[in-house]
Amino acid sequence: MRDRPTAASTRFELLAQELEQQIAAGVLRAGDRLPSVRQTCASRGLSPSTVFQAYYLLESRGLVRAAPRSGYFVTARADGVLLSEPKTSEPQSGSQPVEVNDLIYACLGAARARDIVPFGSAFPSPVLFPLDRLRRALVSSTRRLEPWSMVEDLPPGNLRLKREIAKLYLRQGMNVATDEIVLTHGAMEALNLCLNAVTRPGDAVVVESPTFYMALQALQRLGLRAIEVPTHCREGIDLGRLAQVIELYRPNACWLMTSFQNPLGSLMPEAKKRDLVELLARHDVPLIEDDVYSELYEGPAAPLPAKAYDRRGLVLHCSSFSKCLAPGYRVGWAAPGRLAREVERLKLMTSLSGSIPVQAALAEYLQEGGYDRHLRGLRQSLLTQRNSLFDAVNRHFPDGTRVVRPAGGYFVWVELPVGVDAMALHRAALAQHISLAPGPMFSARAEFQHHIRLTCGQLWDEALERAMRTLARLVDDAVRAVAAEPASV
Repeated sequence: MRDRPTAASTRFELLAQELEQQIAAGVLRAGDRLPSVRQTCASRGLSPSTVFQAYYLLESRGLVRAAPRSGYFVTARADGVLLSEPKTSEPQSGSQPVEVNDLIYACLGAARARDIVPFGSAFPSPVLFPLDRLRRALVSSTRRLEPWSMVEDLPPGNLRLKREIAKLYLRQGMNVATDEIVLTHGAMEALNLCLNAVTRPGDAVVVESPTFYMALQALQRLGLRAIEVPTHCREGIDLGRLAQVIELYRPNACWLMTSFQNPLGSLMPEAKKRDLVELLARHDVPLIEDDVYSELYEGPAAPLPAKAYDRRGLVLHCSSFSKCLAPGYRVGWAAPGRLAREVERLKLMTSLSGSIPVQAALAEYLQEGGYDRHLRGLRQSLLTQRNSLFDAVNRHFPDGTRVVRPAGGYFVWVELPVGVDAMALHRAALAQHISLAPGPMFSARAEFQHHIRLTCGQLWDEALERAMRTLARLVDDAVRAVAAEPASV
């Protein structure tokens, strides 16, 4: 039998209900600030804990959001209803040759100018990173760099930095030996080396649908085939469908993002990550885990990677400092389990070594402390920016739009009304100096024709708000154009 609610819980539920009704009636509209906790306590004779509970309840329902040092703001549209979430993808079955380079280069190449509003960027703003401290660490570590370390630190990389990375794993309860870690030129080299270690031309690789476009480029470069598997916008890849795909097509590997997937932002629950590893272990299928966003989480602790549940060395875990600390330093790593020596040999044959001074600088920065403090500030900034972009989509985009607010990272996946052409929208937005990432970039079959990925990595300001209104107007124009087209016979 459920416990009856206490008087205190009734009071916060009644307050939440009243505020929700005011949002639905349009008294409180999107962007409006709720009365402060102090004001509400004084006007209603409630305790601060009761008011906070009411606001937390509204936040859990997606109706309000907290802004640091500013209070709580309404997120819902004028009708009090949030836009629905995107539907789970339904890609065609079977393996597919990958031909995406021309499309990706065309989309990315036109959006690099500084005067472009970077909703299509894959990177957060550089002002979010401790560049001065990194610069000082680079100068200091270079002065003390021993000449022989320039040779001794060739693959698998700087030992001090490898130890610091092993400590990062240890803080999550994972025992990853330093000699398993191979330092690379960013995560993409780590991922490519791992892919090269477990496949041969013509092999099939499972990817999410949609998936990160650079994963598709890596498959194309190696002459591999993609098997796209349905992926939920919150919980990641469909394990039931994945099991069927493994039985039918015998893929040679999986390449997945289990935490804050790009472009969906999905976070696979930890129990599901455990089930994923067990499924792949039964079939001896390696998992290449792209885990560059897991430090950009909300909540009290980072999500564990799938590697935390690996007991057979089948998970080739790859990450980097590019998204959370030092984008331009291009330092990543692989922890490839039982294939560590093979990945190390491939690194030696392809690019020999990373930058020893840069690796030493990052090791010094991590040893000095301050990384956790930086990450806390970065997470808070990204949280504010995610909320702002999500709110803007809900306020400005037309009915028929679907959007999910992710619990980490800095991407927001938007499903536009049916009939809106994402590629045409991309071109129209560029003419207004706004970039976006059109959905077809994220599929081997150029699917997601009416989807876009938006980046919330920039500090939100009035210029971004204006750009979002312009983008919404372009979507409105496209919706009206579709409605005006004569019905096909």
